[in-house]
Amino acid sequence: MEVKTSLLDNMIGVGDMVLLEPLNEDSFIENLRNRFDHSEIYTYIGSVVISMNPYRSLPIYTPDKVEDYRNRNFYELSPHIYALADEAYRSLRDQDKDQCILITGESGAGKTEASKLVMSYVAAVCGKGQEVNKVKEQLLQSNPVLEAFGNAKTVRNDNSSRFGKYMDIEFDFKGDPLGGVISNYLLEKSRVVKQPRGERNFHVFYQLLSGASDDTLKKLKLDRDFSKYNYLSLDSAAVNGLDDAANFRTVRNAMQIVGFMEDEVQSVLELVAAVLKLGNIEFKPESRCNGTDESRVKDKNDLKEMCELLGIEQSVLERAFSYRTVEAKLEKVSTTLNVSQAYYARDALAKNLYSRLFSWLVTRINESIKAQAKTRHKVMGVLDIYGFEIFEDNSFEQFIINYCNEKLQQIFIELTLREEQEEYIREDIEWTNIEYFNNAVICDLIENNQNGILAMLDEECLRPGTVTDETFLDKLNTICAEHQHFESRRSKNSKFLTDHSLPHNCFRIQHYAGKVLYRAEGFVDKNNDLLYRDLSQAMYKANHGLIKQLFPEGNPAKVNLKRPPTAGFQFKASVGTLMRNLQTKNPNYIRCIKPNDKKASHIFTESLVRHQVRYLGLMENVRVRRAGYAFRQAYEPCLERYKMLCKRTWPHWRGPAREGVEVLMADLQVSGEEFSYGRSKIFIRNPRTLFFLEERRRQCLEDLATLIQKIYRGWKCRSHFLLLKKSQVVVAAWYRRYAQQKKYQKIKSATTVVQSYTRGWQARKLLRELKYQKRCKEAATTIAAYWHGTQVRREYRKFFRANAGKKIYDFTIQRIMQKYFLGLKSNLPSMSPIDKNWPSRSYLFLDGVHTELRRIFHLWRCKKYRSKFTEEKKAVYEEKLEASELFKDKKALYPSSVSQPFKGDYLEISKNPKYQKLNSAVEEKVLMADVVNKINRANGKGTARIFLLTKKSVVLADQKTGQVKASVPLPDLTSVSVSTQSDGFFALRLKEGSASAIKGDFLLSSEHLIEIITKIHHIGSTTAEREQLNIDISDEFLVQFKQDKVCVKFIQGVAKNGNSASCKRKNNRLLEVSVPSTA
Repeated sequence: MEVKTSLLDNMIGVGDMVLLEPLNEDSFIENLRNRFDHSEIYTYIGSVVISMNPYRSLPIYTPDKVEDYRNRNFYELSPHIYALADEAYRSLRDQDKDQCILITGESGAGKTEASKLVMSYVAAVCGKGQEVNKVKEQLLQSNPVLEAFGNAKTVRNDNSSRFGKYMDIEFDFKGDPLGGVISNYLLEKSRVVKQPRGERNFHVFYQLLSGASDDTLKKLKLDRDFSKYNYLSLDSAAVNGLDDAANFRTVRNAMQIVGFMEDEVQSVLELVAAVLKLGNIEFKPESRCNGTDESRVKDKNDLKEMCELLGIEQSVLERAFSYRTVEAKLEKVSTTLNVSQAYYARDALAKNLYSRLFSWLVTRINESIKAQAKTRHKVMGVLDIYGFEIFEDNSFEQFIINYCNEKLQQIFIELTLREEQEEYIREDIEWTNIEYFNNAVICDLIENNQNGILAMLDEECLRPGTVTDETFLDKLNTICAEHQHFESRRSKNSKFLTDHSLPHNCFRIQHYAGKVLYRAEGFVDKNNDLLYRDLSQAMYKANHGLIKQLFPEGNPAKVNLKRPPTAGFQFKASVGTLMRNLQTKNPNYIRCIKPNDKKASHIFTESLVRHQVRYLGLMENVRVRRAGYAFRQAYEPCLERYKMLCKRTWPHWRGPAREGVEVLMADLQVSGEEFSYGRSKIFIRNPRTLFFLEERRRQCLEDLATLIQKIYRGWKCRSHFLLLKKSQVVVAAWYRRYAQQKKYQKIKSATTVVQSYTRGWQARKLLRELKYQKRCKEAATTIAAYWHGTQVRREYRKFFRANAGKKIYDFTIQRIMQKYFLGLKSNLPSMSPIDKNWPSRSYLFLDGVHTELRRIFHLWRCKKYRSKFTEEKKAVYEEKLEASELFKDKKALYPSSVSQPFKGDYLEISKNPKYQKLNSAVEEKVLMADVVNKINRANGKGTARIFLLTKKSVVLADQKTGQVKASVPLPDLTSVSVSTQSDGFFALRLKEGSASAIKGDFLLSSEHLIEIITKIHHIGSTTAEREQLNIDISDEFLVQFKQDKVCVKFIQGVAKNGNSASCKRKNNRLLEVSVPSTA
């Protein structure tokens, strides 16, 4: 694999546009084309990265690539987005400088993918650990959620971001991520109700209908058929390469990782379904007696289903679609809505509902991913925002977006110039003023508080009387007529009166990126963004928790007669806040360019790229960087790269690097006007000087390569000759050895044959003698045996009897049985019923007796053992048996409780005078008395409480005073929840609607958890009229605290305070119990 050590090595085209020679727009675009054709999609302009969208996967984002760019100088390797991300991360970590990465470009240029690559690189190079990995995963998983609700398919991009996103990622002093904060800008909510031809609504609508289960769709009252919903365009509902069903599962999983509770996810889906239902509501006119038209809902089925989803009374919402109430001081005027006004109200409600839901999602994600520590954080901001837009029909949205880009261009020029000037001052280089176009005059035309376009638009929206887009345009023509960047045919400026490219109902602004024609139609309505108060109040009356949060202005107790701020005013304030935020950080820029409109790879449309180069101001950027010095490099790498060009510096320079560079430049006779020496860098004014150095270096490298080849070839030939000579000596030696071995083997073989014949003759002679002696001995032995047998039979015959064999057999059996029983008597096992030992039997025919005796003995000793039990001990063993049935092989704490006896009253409450008052307050007999910890939802800490169990109720009392804090009748107890691990936490789940459940369930912890739950279950099983108590064993369960449900989650952790489990509040809906892992 080829390893590059400099940006200039093996360069395709020019890797840094600052070095482009000659510099003009044609050469700039040709260089981009050349690099794009060779799959080099990244190019630098100084520290700015230009990114071309390849519309295909490239093998340049692998883990190996991450390691290549990790902790490397920015210009050390070929241009890559990883180089910029590494430079920003190291500046933040090592120099304690807050960073921001600004990603701009038009739709389809790859801004969203670029932001993902930056975040994935930072996640890969920062620290590791359980908490750090969790934070990184939450930050990365926030993207799928926001893309589902904020992205859509457009004619330019299948996954176009229809909102601006700025994320502040917060790091600690080590550079590990702690959390983040997301800000969103100008969601294109008009897309909810209407999409241009060939485009789709937001992804989430299609993902929900494609990926949700049939049961979920039934609950949401939805159907999978897209054609049944007016808000969904059908001509592009299916997108090639986009799996909506799989993406829906990804979004659900991402929401779970980020920290959304299940009921929150369900609420969000209900609102999405309500928006779809809202689009199907249609109206019909109905004449009134006074001659006016009034709107009425045609088919009330969709209205009914929507109201059921949101918990709204159907009549309230139906009236809000038919009437509008206007309040002025103490007066209320109610007017009817005609059909067009009703449709406007319906669409306004849909847009506001979806827009506010999206803002709530961003806020909810921020709650989960925000940093918990209160110390000062280092911050890296990533801005992914829409680029400059010039369409055939430009309206209010394009005007606002282009205003934002004007502000970004302004801060880009200011910060770039400031960075250049600071480096010149830092390196003690004489600073020359750089001429550039300052677009502050365009920003002032738009945002000036007195006579800016936004100010005049707000003034028109707020003034009494008839307000239309024409009156707004007349006002612009009156005030902005003489402005050099404003054009209109109705203005007083006569030079535009005959400009037929400028319609009468339009105005044109000359932006830094070019002239843009805006149609005034819709400016006033879109800036007002009105939602009738009747609809807000109807939404607030909904029996749906999330809806009430989204429409707080609908609260009748907090009626505000002031008009809400306009859309333009809100966006201007947001942009101002963003600009102030960016100015406090060190900027890093990624300029994204789309090579073609066909979303196809290997196609480079020159006119489209030229248009983007102009409105991104890239040529302006190059000129700013080249106005001073085109190239700068530290002395050490400069000397290392060019030292072979001078005999005095080659191969090693022993002095300071700056002196070596000075000697080198003097030896090469480079004019002093072409470069300057800084404190730590050499500054080269003209790219031609750098290319001269590179050409000399290339020639020198060729000469060095020839010399190295000559020396290598000589060494290789000498080595080959010496190897041949050594091989000849070795072959001759081995041959001589082989010949001598063959001769020796022949002599040895002949000697062995002679020896074998001699030894064979001697062995055969000895064998014959031995066989003769053996036959003589066997014959003598046989004769003696026959003789002795005859003598014995003759003597024994007179004593022999016929029944001698049977008596011998009986006697033998009797002795064997006697020996067996005596041995069994002396080796009997202990009287313990669990002792499985039993003496072994000696003979096989005793096997049946042996087994039967073992069984009889075991039954006898079990009877003896049971006869010693008292009634109390029998009850204890019954409870132990019940505990085994409940917890054996289900809870890790159970094995340690087997050897512990169940005492019941651990506090001796009847004897201890401290608890006399508490004992008298409890009427029944106390079956269990122990000290438990009641877990506080707010912080996860425990409070000591006395736990008393009787046959009728559970009592919790204060440990110090003995005062009864809670008394729960056992019939109100529905279930008990515990984990599978070795902790002592358990939750008492109370019956909904009972008097005991007002304050919610109880989350407790005890060292005698097994005994407590066994006794509670035992009482329930012995009472005939009571239902069986359910024991829920799971590592995650919900606990009701007053009105909220909190998830209690058990995880394996590291022992901190001893070996006990610790409970920690993660957020408002999650308590996390860390249980030390057992060795």
